[in-house]
Amino acid sequence: MPSTAEKQDKLFAALPDESQMTAPAEAPRGIFARTGILPSQAIRAMIAGGEIFAAPEIEPNQIQPASLDLRLGKVAYRIRASFLPGPNATVRDKLGALKFHEIDLTKGAVLEAGCVYLVPLIEQLKLRSTIAGFANPKSSTGRLDVFTRLIADYQDSFDAVEEGYAGPLFAEICPRTFSIKVRYGSRLNQIRFRRRVGQQLDAGEQPGRVGDRRLREIHSDVGLVEGEAAIREGLNLRISLAPIPPTGLIGYRARRFAGVIDVDAVGAYEPNQYWEAVHLGEDKRLVLDPHEFYILASKESVSVPPAYVAEMAPFDPLIGEYRVHYAGFFDPGFGYTPGGAPGAKAVLEVRSLDIPFILEDGQIVGRLVFDKLTDIPDQIYGQGIGSHYQAQGLKLSKHFRQE
Repeated sequence: MPSTAEKQDKLFAALPDESQMTAPAEAPRGIFARTGILPSQAIRAMIAGGEIFAAPEIEPNQIQPASLDLRLGKVAYRIRASFLPGPNATVRDKLGALKFHEIDLTKGAVLEAGCVYLVPLIEQLKLRSTIAGFANPKSSTGRLDVFTRLIADYQDSFDAVEEGYAGPLFAEICPRTFSIKVRYGSRLNQIRFRRRVGQQLDAGEQPGRVGDRRLREIHSDVGLVEGEAAIREGLNLRISLAPIPPTGLIGYRARRFAGVIDVDAVGAYEPNQYWEAVHLGEDKRLVLDPHEFYILASKESVSVPPAYVAEMAPFDPLIGEYRVHYAGFFDPGFGYTPGGAPGAKAVLEVRSLDIPFILEDGQIVGRLVFDKLTDIPDQIYGQGIGSHYQAQGLKLSKHFRQE
């Protein structure tokens, strides 16, 4: 077992001295001098400076307004169970005892529902000492009920890499409802980067996190939702069970034992082969059956101003034993129209955990927490960059034909 000193040497030996690093002209130095989430132009600077690297090279369309899409490597490992390496081991140290077999992804392969896989990612990191990484599934991944998490060497939590991390990245993939087809280069999750300056914060605090008082000011200035905002430890969102005319639809429930879905195919599948339409009964309530997967929508239309990002807290036992979001990341500009009303619903990926649970229209089901960016991105979420879910209502993932 390596000592703490040996582990640190291994992690940071190749890490460049931050004082010697310079950003390209396109990224003003101020981007790296403030606390918060790094925007697209800072991510490009990190790539140019070797803090994010890959072979083949990172493609321009992987860079989102405040995150980077990550690509699957050439091989997937079917593993016995999910795991974390912990502070004294690499991912590959643990992999040998857990893998069943290897799957070649260069020609495409099916990952079966209910199985757990580990895939080395093409991208690697060599972060400076004030930048950490945090990952989420992409929106389309979450809407397929594919549970995807980032794992990195010596880490004791999922979807996070510590400040100054240098090393490879891995995706743990568990399709829950649909079997999926993936290939070398497929993109299932994304990573964002948080810059910390100044003194270390207290345990549990997030650098750049926006408090409730500031959220109320932002809502007063630009409108986070239409009408009054319910703000308590973030922006609280309510479920919409109002029937959508003319069909009376309120949501979708995934069909079990449906066909395989190719994650790179857009608009290729008929929704009714994979989803059941959900309508309200006479009691105007929706009963979530245990372990079933639903696509529902928020009552509020949401706006994320360009200087901020938002994240949905996926599970809050204080409001119910269910999970409401698997992707959870809202880009700067999501639903935002300068001078206009908020324009996009939060689509919710809902699963009741162990017991049936009743939802009623307007019930609070989750909350958005906001983080500030170090600067406004040079591209924001919207139709101009091909964003699939701008101005969305209740909507399935991009893989399905729109009805």
